[in-house]
Amino acid sequence: MNSWTAFGRALGLESWRDTPASPAAANLRNMLLLTQLRWLAVVGQLVTIAVVEWGLGIRLPLFWLLLAPAGLTLVNLISVPILHRRRGASDQELLFALLIDVGALTWQLFLSGGATNPFAPLFLMQVVLGAVLLSPAYAWLLILVTSFCFAALGVFFEPLILPAVSERGLFGLYLQGSLACFVLIAVLLVLFVTRISQNLKARDAYLAGLRQQAAEQNHIVRMGLLASGAAHELGTPLASISVILSDWKRLPALADEPEIANDIAEMQVALERCKAIVTGILMSAGEARGEAPERTTLRAFLSEVVAEWQATHCKVVIELRDGLAEDPPIISDTALKQVFSALFDNAAEAGARRVELWTALIAGELVITIADDGRGFPPEILERLGQPYQSTKGKPGAGLGLFLLVNVLRTLGGSVSARARPGGGAEVRLSLPLASLAPLDNGGSHGR
Repeated sequence: MNSWTAFGRALGLESWRDTPASPAAANLRNMLLLTQLRWLAVVGQLVTIAVVEWGLGIRLPLFWLLLAPAGLTLVNLISVPILHRRRGASDQELLFALLIDVGALTWQLFLSGGATNPFAPLFLMQVVLGAVLLSPAYAWLLILVTSFCFAALGVFFEPLILPAVSERGLFGLYLQGSLACFVLIAVLLVLFVTRISQNLKARDAYLAGLRQQAAEQNHIVRMGLLASGAAHELGTPLASISVILSDWKRLPALADEPEIANDIAEMQVALERCKAIVTGILMSAGEARGEAPERTTLRAFLSEVVAEWQATHCKVVIELRDGLAEDPPIISDTALKQVFSALFDNAAEAGARRVELWTALIAGELVITIADDGRGFPPEILERLGQPYQSTKGKPGAGLGLFLLVNVLRTLGGSVSARARPGGGAEVRLSLPLASLAPLDNGGSHGR
């Protein structure tokens, strides 16, 4: 951080665009904007006092007038470091900040002609900012306070000692002050209300994202209940088929037919895969109590995932490109296995004949890139990555693979990105903290 950046941060002048967009964080951004507005107010007050005192020859109570910009400067120097240590701000704090500015303006107008001062309409800027930033109740309270202050300045004020000029000259002087006030209000409102509106839009987008995530989580819960129930129902017929196939395999009439024997063997392999899928569903639902979580290593886990899928898909070749500098211990996560299976299935259904799986560990993040030579992702799928039922297959219920993938990675604290490869095919990049897969006794926090 260079000296200018540090100086700007100390004064609250640094960029705020990379801060979070939650409601509390949006209020914090707006508080920082008010500190920037306050710095402009301090500079504007000092310039105005100098022009009036030495440019126009109008005598002012300088000591008392300068108390206002000095007080605003002190408020900023105290509040900015506090704001930097916080993650949000409340409506009450925004109201208090605006009331400080109203108080400083009232004090200066009291010492310089009260309501007759051409800069008295600056109260309107505080009202507009309050209407944009505050809830209706606080905005109306701010209107009452500013209205009371303006009314009081019509009765209580220190008159200005004006130079001996004609009435026409005084009127021209008043018009010049009114014009300067109008331009000042217009410029500040355009600058700051525009930026405040961006804050509010970012907050609304953040809330919309939270609502979308809540809807997706609810959808996943319903799917989990359905899958768990289906797994229970499938257990009995799968067991019956397994017994029948075992009986058929021992029949001499069928054992003497090589083609039938091969078919029975393939059926048994497919049946075992179905039973493994059912067991995985029950384990993910927390119902397979008899099986403890399996401890393994990252390399062994990835190799097992590839080998299991490759055993039933001989037409697609998966190449595991190991870029790991170490082989840390992890817990074999059933849901994460299903993520890879879904990605490999999508590649095969897209006509891929070759899939490359690249692995890397970057600053505690496990980064896995899966690239294939299939048809790739259509643009409309990439635009809605992670939304349910986004598929080009045209089948009922299709398009859940990427949806589950995104949500499993999100639950583990990771992220997913996808793109179409320039030379054809698709590329999916998975990134998740290695700690989310680490055994608990190694300091990890495995579990979803």
